Amino acid sequence: MQTTPYSSWPSPIDARLAAAHDGHPEFVGFVGDEAWWTEPRPAEDGRRTLVRRTADGTEESVLPAPWNVRSRVMEYGGGPWAGVMRPEGPLVVFVDFADQRLYRWEPGSEPRPLTPLSVVGGGLRWVDPQLRPERGEVWCVMEEFTGAGPTDVRRAVVAVPLDGSAARDRDAVRELSDGRHRFVTGPRFSPDGRQAAWIAWDHPRMPWDGTEVILADVTEHGALSAPRVVAGGPEESVVQADWAADGTLLFVSDRSGWWNLHRLGADGEAIAVCPREEEFGGPLWKVGLRWFAPLDSGLIAVVHGRGATALGILDPETGEVVDTAGPWTEFASTLAVHGSRVVGVGASPRSAHEVVELDARTGRARVVGAAHDDPVDPAYYPEPQIRTFAGPAGREVHAHIYPPHHPGHVGRTDELPPYVVRVHGGPTSRSALVLDLEIAYFTSRGIGVAEVNYGGSTGYGREYRNLLREQWGVVDVEDCAAVALALAEEGTADGRRLAIRGGSAGGWTTAASLATTDVYACGTILYPVVDLGEWASGETHDFESQYLESLVGPIAEVPARYTQRSPSTQADRITAPFLLLQGLDDAVCPPAQCERFLARVEEQGRHVPHAYIAFEGEGHGFRRAETMERSLEAELSLYAQVLALDPPGIPTLDLSK
Repeated sequence: MQTTPYSSWPSPIDARLAAAHDGHPEFVGFVGDEAWWTEPRPAEDGRRTLVRRTADGTEESVLPAPWNVRSRVMEYGGGPWAGVMRPEGPLVVFVDFADQRLYRWEPGSEPRPLTPLSVVGGGLRWVDPQLRPERGEVWCVMEEFTGAGPTDVRRAVVAVPLDGSAARDRDAVRELSDGRHRFVTGPRFSPDGRQAAWIAWDHPRMPWDGTEVILADVTEHGALSAPRVVAGGPEESVVQADWAADGTLLFVSDRSGWWNLHRLGADGEAIAVCPREEEFGGPLWKVGLRWFAPLDSGLIAVVHGRGATALGILDPETGEVVDTAGPWTEFASTLAVHGSRVVGVGASPRSAHEVVELDARTGRARVVGAAHDDPVDPAYYPEPQIRTFAGPAGREVHAHIYPPHHPGHVGRTDELPPYVVRVHGGPTSRSALVLDLEIAYFTSRGIGVAEVNYGGSTGYGREYRNLLREQWGVVDVEDCAAVALALAEEGTADGRRLAIRGGSAGGWTTAASLATTDVYACGTILYPVVDLGEWASGETHDFESQYLESLVGPIAEVPARYTQRSPSTQADRITAPFLLLQGLDDAVCPPAQCERFLARVEEQGRHVPHAYIAFEGEGHGFRRAETMERSLEAELSLYAQVLALDPPGIPTLDLSK
């Protein structure tokens, strides 16, 4: 074991390797008895392909480049595909990212469009398809732009003919919902096909604030009649609804303060199936996320936990949950069932996300797709710690601490390691404790990382989530600083060599932290919100256009708060060097936010070392391997220059601007 300065340790985990392993499988499903899912391809312009696991265990990409299976509904998208198995083979429908049309695909043929293009605004988009081959239709959510503005949009549950007749005729798309709600999810059908249920909500609520479950009858002509609200409300968040095999409607509601599973009783009352102080759901950022899946046996597959998630089988009669045995400590919000088979996506601090199949009869679990394969010796992986810190007013702050770790090097006894505080996006989200080679990129070089699940993060109940109400830019900043300072005070981190980084809402917290605290020596800001007033006045997309009403407060009542908290208007207080990274196709946090922020930093009449890198073809969150590689190396170069580190072989970032 060699004793060498922190940050100087040689590492086999370079930026190219980290970028190549970014992203994970999503949206699992069954086509007949075959498991299918979407999977990222960073090296292929960041597209997502559709992967099929055949009966002999072979994995094959169904669609070649440039097909990109990804929806842009609400910008974050959702379930982009559905399929059924017929005697002649699979029939699949999917959304292609390039034109957002819905396509039909069968083996041996090219995909055929089912929906038309639109020249109005952002066009026509589709998500959360449910195939109804007996009717010759696919039912899904349609997002239709009615003007040039980002909020000139409507959404509806619709039926699209499978024969392609709507490809040139918008009128061939049958609208099924009544249009009363701004946001809707795709319908889920009762076992007899006579009822459909979906979730709806309206501005200014976000889906984790309050949603409603709509139940309607399905007529013999394929219409939805007598829609009525059966669960949810302005202060009750329902994030998933689906049907048990016996025709009982199940749904996940946080009416108890936790997202728990409920069933709709005969009298219309919600009955808790497994009341626990843990989450059986999460934030509905994408349409079609799934935390539970009923089996034909009456049992229910569930993704649940507190601060982390497990895959379990719930007996609704007893409320008992038996969790999957195996190495996985985190499961994503995607599930599919077929007979007694359950498919999900699991990961751990030692393994990346992989497709896992559980046999509900035997309890045996195995990896069936996207199997983790160590790209380097696992001895270089970080060894995280789950910790809880004391924040302001004594509130708990949850965090994952990744100390520097290397199999052949340790730091000198006369120095403490530098640390980077990583701030998750959302902000209604959380950091999961899973293997991330971006984190390993730093820890294997001798730089510690602290992921902070600040007040407002999910996974810890509604009360913890609500800590951020009207406190965005306050609680998140305070909690990140509390963790950083605690690490310094206990001698874990060098208090003079602390950095902060985050993307999207995490970019906001990073910029706000640099403007309002002196905790950090520098920061990396990725595709951020930095100007609240403009962001709330039509600069962002429809889904989040009124998000700040709860995060900051009603703009009509507290306009000064929007000005006071914005890093753009506090640019004169920023003295720490920073790196700003932005996608030029970002519709959520557009480049104009960064450009105004930079202009205000530069007009202060003093030089703050910084760099701005904008990437063509990238949107909100980077997907291309070359973008991620350049971003990661630039970030490390920033820390090297500001924190006096010496990582070998890293291109020097120009901070002269």
